[in-house]
Order: sequence, then structure tokens, then C-alpha cells
Amino acid sequence: MTISLAAEKIPGLPITNSFLTGMAAALVILLIFYLLTRAIRPVPRKRQNVAEWIVEGFLNLTESITGNRQKALKLLPLGLTFFIFILVNNWLGLLPGVGSIGFNELEEGRETFIPLLRSSNADLNTTLALAVIAVFAIQRFGIGALGLKYFKKFFNFKNPIYFGIGILEIISEFAKIISFSFRLFGNVFAGEVLLAVITGLIPFIAPLPFYGLELFVGFIQALVFTILSLVFFHMAMQEH
Repeated sequence: MTISLAAEKIPGLPITNSFLTGMAAALVILLIFYLLTRAIRPVPRKRQNVAEWIVEGFLNLTESITGNRQKALKLLPLGLTFFIFILVNNWLGLLPGVGSIGFNELEEGRETFIPLLRSSNADLNTTLALAVIAVFAIQRFGIGALGLKYFKKFFNFKNPIYFGIGILEIISEFAKIISFSFRLFGNVFAGEVLLAVITGLIPFIAPLPFYGLELFVGFIQALVFTILSLVFFHMAMQEH
């Protein structure tokens, strides 16, 4: 059993196995929502009810954070996108064959197994990209709501205390990138390692409870990333 911290490059292709899984997740999401929304009617039916239930549920969640329906409508699209993309990626990594089907390659005189697919969120590159998008969005929502006054929290020269607080605010924005990316990566990667170890020791019945646990953890991690993003979006839009 080989456990690699970094995503492996697929032999013969200029992409990694985590990137391939991420593209598969994107296609799955597009297919699901095409099927849910292709026959929209004034009186909703089964599939449309499911789509409306998802959107309405997250709109209510976002409104409970912002306290304002109009703000919630602004933040909902990106927040819901984060949740669905992260959740599908997390759960896609639990499917049979992901991490277990691949190629045997010779590296430095020894044979190494390279999986064809690997959970996208078990690659720090993916979670770092999501974190950077979230932090840039925080600045975007802040500037959109407050204009140039948004930068006062970073650059305020009224007195040394405000100046020091501004420096701490700048540091905190970069810290959010680290926090967002490593929290998601660490939990998903640790889950994959746990499943690999348990499956290697006892291949059949023993891994089943851990798969159930990872389904729950995958959902919770997607929800945590989304809620934290929405909270930071809302905080950036506040003048004080």
C-alpha cells in the first residue's frame, strides 16, 4: 500500500488524478441539475420540488446568517456552489475504484501504483484554489457593499491602535486561506488514509462503518466550508 501526500500525474497525460476526479465531479453536477431543471413548470413536480427544496433550504440558511433577504440572495449562488462542488467531490472519492484502479509504474527501480482517480479535495491544490476564491470573494462583497470605505479596516492611520488593528486584519485575510484549505484537505486526506488502512487490513466487512462515517464527514466538511464563507462574506459587508 502506497500513500502519497501529493496528487499523482496520470501516465501519458499532462494532468493529475485529482484534477480528473474534479472534472468528473463537475460533469456529475451539471448532469444532476440538468435533470432537475429541464422541465420547469408553474406547478412543480418531483424533480423540480427537489431542486426548489435545495435552493430554498440554503436561502433560509443564508438569510439566518445575514438577517436580510436581499443580502442572502446576493451570497446564495457562490455559497451553494461551494457546498455542492465540495460535497460531490468528497462523496465521489468514496466510490469503488477511486484510489484502487490505476497503473503500476517503475520509479527509481521500484514498482509504484498510481491510481487513475483520487478525491479532488484530498489534493491541497484544489482546496487552496477554493480558499483563494473564497477570500477574493470576501473582498469583492466588502467593496461592493461599502465601496472604498471597506479598506479602512486595513489602512487606518487615526492612531497607533487602529494602525495595529489594520495590520492584524491583513494577516487574518491570509490566515483564512490557510485555514480554509488545510481544514478541508486534512479531513478528506485523513479519511482516505483511514479507509485505505482498514481496507488493507480487513478488506470486506470492517470498512463499511468507516464508509458511513466518511459520508457524514464529507457532508459536514462541505457545510462547514460553506457556512464559514457565508459568515465572512456577511462580516465584510458590515460597516463596523
